[in-house]
Amino acid sequence: MTENKSVTEKSWEEFRTTGLLWWINSLLHVFGWSIVLEMKNEDKTIVERVYPARVVFRGFTEELNDDGYKKISVYMKENAEDLLDEVMYNE
Repeated sequence: MTENKSVTEKSWEEFRTTGLLWWINSLLHVFGWSIVLEMKNEDKTIVERVYPARVVFRGFTEELNDDGYKKISVYMKENAEDLLDEVMYNE
């Protein structure tokens, strides 16, 4: 397999804990879609299956939204310099 320095594989767990899964699902809910992660173990840390699904959900509870916005804010703060460097490098 060839190495691609432009792509770094990440885990579903990292994607979820950054708040990005919540953010994407917030957008997908507008269209009646969602990305579903089925968790394998009791503490919900091992992803067993991931799939897109049609759903009746149209958003999240206020508590889940508050948590999601906090996670996204932390992610942006911790990664702002790298994100800026990446976008400037690709010009």
